[in-house]
Amino acid sequence: MTDPVDTQESFLSHLIELRTRLVRSIIAVIVVLLCLFPFAKDIYAILAEPLLKVLPHGSTMIATDVTGTFLVPLKVTLMAAFLIALPYVLYQAWAFVAPGLYQHEKRLVLPVLVSSVAFFAIGMCFAYFVVFPVAFGFFAGYTPAGVQMMTDIDKYLSFVLTMFIAFGVTFETPVVVVVLVRMGVVTVEKLRSFRPYVIVGAFVVGAIFTPPDVISQSLLAVPLWLLYELGLVLARFVGSPAREAEGETETEPAK
Repeated sequence: MTDPVDTQESFLSHLIELRTRLVRSIIAVIVVLLCLFPFAKDIYAILAEPLLKVLPHGSTMIATDVTGTFLVPLKVTLMAAFLIALPYVLYQAWAFVAPGLYQHEKRLVLPVLVSSVAFFAIGMCFAYFVVFPVAFGFFAGYTPAGVQMMTDIDKYLSFVLTMFIAFGVTFETPVVVVVLVRMGVVTVEKLRSFRPYVIVGAFVVGAIFTPPDVISQSLLAVPLWLLYELGLVLARFVGSPAREAEGETETEPAK
């Protein structure tokens, strides 16, 4: 039988290691934040550029909150610092869980982790460079006569973050499809039979998370559908499901 004392000591050692790696990750984000803080206003200007380009001549963004001129650029800089420090944060997470994984699990987890981050970043870039100019151009073009378009910077940040998350998650679709097939949860043939529902669902998601114009909705719905198709193609080349591991000789994970 396992000694309860050894079990408790092992549990405590894992908690201590988890705390250490969390602290390291937080310190890494703070260090990057401190390095970027002098450029906070410039970073926010980059984020606001898609809207500023379409504002009528003489229009500007406004801050209706007294602390908004400081807190909003700080939030944007913190987000940028986290993205820059993300590889190190993910390394800390990987270093914590890797010793407890079998080899076939490591072969799955690491590529999934890397590809998830890559697809999320691609989704954010797609939103910034493709969707924002179209959406903001639509809003600016439909401004009623006698109304001057002047957006609050805090509300603009909330809108941008929502769009980043929506498109980032949307671009995770191929990863989700591949993982489901690789783990044997569902087959490629079954996922193909879901195609009509996925197409309808994609446009429903587009209607919920994007501005109320057809172009912006399509810019989310169509990529979501195409990414689903990409996932189906990639799933054909990932090999047998994870259940193939049942045929392998399971050994104790390397410590």
